[in-house]
Amino acid sequence: MQKNVNILNKRARFDYEILEKFTAGIVLAGTEIKSIRLGKANITESFCEFSGTELFAINTYIEEYAFGNQFNHKSRSERKLLLNKRELKGLARSVQAKGLTIVPLKLFTNEKGIAKLEIGLCKGKKTYDKRESLKEQDTKRDLDRIKKSF
Repeated sequence: MQKNVNILNKRARFDYEILEKFTAGIVLAGTEIKSIRLGKANITESFCEFSGTELFAINTYIEEYAFGNQFNHKSRSERKLLLNKRELKGLARSVQAKGLTIVPLKLFTNEKGIAKLEIGLCKGKKTYDKRESLKEQDTKRDLDRIKKSF
């Protein structure tokens, strides 16, 4: 098993402009944490949605544990996120009023081995913004190459 797990959502940084970041705990079933510690998870297609006053991560993929028995978990299911009431109210208000979205950015384990999900309050990028960010990445990469050669 890996000591520290960092599963990134690179697609979110390309598609969205991140305004705020929050770290949330996840409610997991028995074998889900074992699969996460093995690095068998994917959050690229997932998003967060409110159900009442609770926040859920939807379409998060955690592969079934290979050594699990009949009590193994479902690979795609809604997983409740744990945040403070104040943070939840602020997120709900901004999602409803401003039309922003909540997207998972990173799934990681902390030093105690507990799985956490970093979520971001995001605003969708337009296609010209995406092209502009690609140009910035290319120029940065070229400058790094030039600096490295000297």
